Amino acid sequence: MFLGIDLGTSSLKAVLVDGAQHALAAAAAPLTVSRPAPGHSEQDPEAWWRALEVVLDALRASHPAELAAVRGIGLSGQMHGATLLDKHGAVLRPCILWNDVRSAAECRELEAALPELHAIAGNLAMPGFTAPKLLWVRKHEPKVFAALAHVLLPKAWLRWRLTGEMIEEMSDASGTLWLDVGRRAWSPAALGATFLTTRQMPALVEGSAAAGVLRPELAQRWGMRRDVVLAGGAGDNAAGAVGLGAIHPGDAFVSLGTSGVLWATTDRFAPYPQAAVHAFCHALPGLWHQMGVALSAGASLAWWAGIAGYDEATLVDEIGMPRAPSPAVFLPYLSGERTPHNDGAIRGAFAGLSHDTTRAALTQAVLEGVAFSMRDCLDSLAASGTRIAAADVIGGGGKSRAWVAILASVLGIELRRVAESEHGAAFGAARLARLAVTGEDPAAVCERQAGLETIAPDPALAEAYAAGLVAYRALYPALKGALP
Repeated sequence: MFLGIDLGTSSLKAVLVDGAQHALAAAAAPLTVSRPAPGHSEQDPEAWWRALEVVLDALRASHPAELAAVRGIGLSGQMHGATLLDKHGAVLRPCILWNDVRSAAECRELEAALPELHAIAGNLAMPGFTAPKLLWVRKHEPKVFAALAHVLLPKAWLRWRLTGEMIEEMSDASGTLWLDVGRRAWSPAALGATFLTTRQMPALVEGSAAAGVLRPELAQRWGMRRDVVLAGGAGDNAAGAVGLGAIHPGDAFVSLGTSGVLWATTDRFAPYPQAAVHAFCHALPGLWHQMGVALSAGASLAWWAGIAGYDEATLVDEIGMPRAPSPAVFLPYLSGERTPHNDGAIRGAFAGLSHDTTRAALTQAVLEGVAFSMRDCLDSLAASGTRIAAADVIGGGGKSRAWVAILASVLGIELRRVAESEHGAAFGAARLARLAVTGEDPAAVCERQAGLETIAPDPALAEAYAAGLVAYRALYPALKGALP
């Protein structure tokens, strides 16, 4: 039995997976985000721990025998978050999250201080990444920076609480800008550019390697064996890839979670920073990947549901299967955008509104706006030389047939809805836990997930969306020029 834990932005989830790779039980606990200033996004790490306790207590209550049989735990998590600890391990301030955009000036300073950053890290300096956050803390919170002894990403902080070990793995470390992604090792030069050293970084392992043992008192609390191994795990998208079986060069998927991601597995380090394409390590040895990222995918629909006063499923059901594009256009830049703009200051907008605009039209515009942002990602990867002909879909948005159909027509490729989309990253983390315990061949364990259905582009809709894409892209420079 293996346990996968996914520390997301809006919730912490866990899934129990048996030896036949069946998800036997799952539990989740919600998380909230604090926004103390415009563009800021933070969470209290203790909230993550409380959520983990809730989830594991629930699994022990509902499936005590299965939890007791767990041999390994895999961790997945939201990437880039800066969790800052002093020499005693105390948290110095709330974690600055991946969708925090306060450090735009520090990104420019970092690139000026280290011209070779793109070659080392394979990515542009973006406010979402960890390194510029530390420059911001040094400038604006000098007492915090002076007390800083350790920097951990969110899931590494959970690992430390679970095992007492400060360990990170390659896929999540790639999103810090401190990793030499091609060499799969911390870069002293990149760390030095942010006034840090390797002594303040966790040890590095591969995602399928053992990375600590569960503390005895926690094993006793949850009725588990005393030798439960924790795997290195993966950043959320790399864990989703492992869960899908996207471990071969050329495999691709779209994740419609809080953020939106277009992923392509590669067998080499293939940076393309000029279009804000991410090039990161995969969670398995000898593999890398490229990603295009939209910061607000499911987050856009959640925002609109809050404004409209209806739950997301009700709003999506209201539009049915679209036969024509919405007359309104939505730009999903609620917290800035990564691919292709690398713009933390841009904000979202509705356009094309009239007295006849309905709630359903605005809901559809939100889904289409996210799809257009994913088309920007597709075209950016194509410019780097990576062509995607088909992809799987995971994340909460993948449960909506209408949204996947819109996305297929906008991207112009076949999309496959998969059975495990609800557990995606947690399921992948459980697979990594199994690999860490058994040492099996990843290809034998990380098989491709069963598909629910394949949705092809609708030719008529695809043609209409091609025209809509032109209008969508014209709005970014217009909006950029209009904002203060």
